[in-house]
Amino acid sequence: MAEAVFRVIHAGPYVTVQDGGRLGWQRFGVTESGPMDRGAAAMANIAAGNPADAPLIEVSIGGLILECEAGPVTIAIAGGGFIVTLDGARFGSWQVLTVQAGQRLVIHPGTWGSWTCLAFAGELDCPLWLGSAATHGLSGLGGGRLAKGDLLRIRDLRRLPAAPRAIPCPVWARPRMTLRATLGPQDRHFTPQAIAALRDGTFRLTSAYDRMGVRLSGPPLDLAGALSIPSEAVLRGSVQVAGDGVATVLLADHQTTGGYPKIATVISADLDGFAQCRSGQAVRFRLIDPARAVAQTRVRARAVQATLARLRQQAQPDTADGRDDDHRP
Repeated sequence: MAEAVFRVIHAGPYVTVQDGGRLGWQRFGVTESGPMDRGAAAMANIAAGNPADAPLIEVSIGGLILECEAGPVTIAIAGGGFIVTLDGARFGSWQVLTVQAGQRLVIHPGTWGSWTCLAFAGELDCPLWLGSAATHGLSGLGGGRLAKGDLLRIRDLRRLPAAPRAIPCPVWARPRMTLRATLGPQDRHFTPQAIAALRDGTFRLTSAYDRMGVRLSGPPLDLAGALSIPSEAVLRGSVQVAGDGVATVLLADHQTTGGYPKIATVISADLDGFAQCRSGQAVRFRLIDPARAVAQTRVRARAVQATLARLRQQAQPDTADGRDDDHRP
């Protein structure tokens, strides 16, 4: 059975195997993990002919270099404004390409974005933990962090239509500088001035940024009540504030419970775009009520599904003779 093999020549920090996330385990203290940009991961997988939640490689701003030792294999890359080179030929990060044995694939940051996703037209051979390949960044449990010298094996290769071809980058996949959020659940613990600062102030992403979350610099969000509350469940998008008045937006590898008050929650529709912001970029919060948050999240979900449906049509494998021009020996 055909198999493709890549050797890792270089992998930056937080280059990991991810899938749709480790769902259903948070009540046991196990985070979901999964991709930082869930929309980009789904697009890369669908463009490669995979299920939207299949295992793939999430590439951080530290970049990735792979050497193809056995091929050919079709790949799809989506997310961020990264630069991709294949044996010197330069592409953007929204591409479907075919990689041949002996070729070198380089992915490094371009003008925008913090994460991109690399999917293979086949099954990525990787470990599972609790039924998922999603890698928890701190522990490495799951499919794992990539390191120099690792081998990636892709089984059950599929023949896709001719590559290279571009993947259209939707407007909603760009960095999100205005974050829609709902107040609470502990906004009562903050002063009126803190609520006004959240609503009207400008914040910047700091370098304290990883898969768990990112600290923001900006107006202090002063507490009016207790610093700590009984530990309770926290969500991706929670805006948690410690005693120093500094806000942290929780992301894919967030802890499952926390005792710091949360002044607001960023709606899920804006979290992919927020994850694509880089340290030093400015963001603002726009406070909306829960009903509007639900409605706008549904609008985004319909837009994502329409995009995935178009990509699914383009990624139908060639079946006439089991191969296409880019896979002929």
